[in-house]
This record gives sequence, structure tokens and C-alpha cells, in this order.
Amino acid sequence: MASAPMAEDSSFSDQDLIRQIKKGKSEAFSILVRRYQNRVFSLVHRIVHIPEETEDIAQEIFVTLYRSLEQFRGDCAFSTWLYRITVNHCKNRLKYLQRRNFHRAQDIEESSEKTFQASVSMALADPEQQMIGRQLESIIHRELRALDDDYRIILVLRDIEQITYDEISEITNLPLGTVKSRLHRARSTLKERMEPFLK
Repeated sequence: MASAPMAEDSSFSDQDLIRQIKKGKSEAFSILVRRYQNRVFSLVHRIVHIPEETEDIAQEIFVTLYRSLEQFRGDCAFSTWLYRITVNHCKNRLKYLQRRNFHRAQDIEESSEKTFQASVSMALADPEQQMIGRQLESIIHRELRALDDDYRIILVLRDIEQITYDEISEITNLPLGTVKSRLHRARSTLKERMEPFLK
């Protein structure tokens, strides 16, 4: 007799889904993918900043996730573990592209990032001010891309994804002090690079 189909996403915790996946229920993995695919895609997009690479990397991440689930023991939140896989894939791809001297200065989609809302307001009524806002947002994206990968990853995790310092430490396998010092350096560098455009 066939087993009943699983209920929709919100009916199960991550741990429930992982247990079902380990028992061979592929539908549980589909639910897990739906639950996290937007967050993974967003994180990859913001770290790598290469639109044509984002989808491929995200797919690789979920393949790795499926193959590695047996290793997940619940020592940290599942989301932390998935973010760790995501960050590692992004770093590996960036190293690969840098070895090939891949040019990473492509345009990226416009997105609202809370950290920079004070500088970039797309809600201004004046068309001229709207144009200035769009230009500033483009500059912010360009300067964010220019940051060293290690600094950009920390900045994206903390200021854009709003992940706690402790979780970032787990995701990156870095001491808490290193996370905080890199974030401080990333913020300072980005602020310095933005100053000429904010006068």
C-alpha cells in the first residue's frame, strides 16, 4: 500500500524533513529545497555577483546537500549548516574563476539592502532624485563587488542576511573575534569607497 503524500512545507520542522529524507522520502527533500531555495539563491547572488553563475552554483549546493545529509548530526541549526555549504561553494567557485581571470564586473539585479537604505532611497518622488538614487545604488553594488571576497562574505551574512555573529562564526569556521574584525574592516572599507559619492 502506498504511503500518504506528505503535507505542505510548514507542517514539518527541518529535523522532521531530514529524518524523512534519510528514510528515502524524496518528497521531503523537495519540501526542504522549496523552503530554502530563495535564501540560498539570494546569498549566492550577493557573494558571487555573477548572474550567469548563480543558478549553477545554487544547483550544485542542493546536490551537495542531498549527498551530505547523512553527515548532518544536528550539532547546529540546519540553516547554519546549509549556509556553511553555500559559503564554501561560493568561495571555491570564486577561486576557480579568479584562476581563470574571469571578469566579475557584470551588472547585477537591483535589490533593496537594509544596510544601505539610508543612502539609497527609491521612494523619492522627485524624478531627478530617483535617478540619483539609482546611480547611488549602482555604485554601492559596484563597490561591494570590489571588496575582498572574505570581507564581502562577512558583510553580506551580517548586514544583508541579518545572521548573528555566533552563527556567522559557525558558518565560516572563524573565531568570533575574527568575524567581528573582518566585519569592521569591511564596513570601514566600503564607507571609505562610498564617501566620494555621498558628498
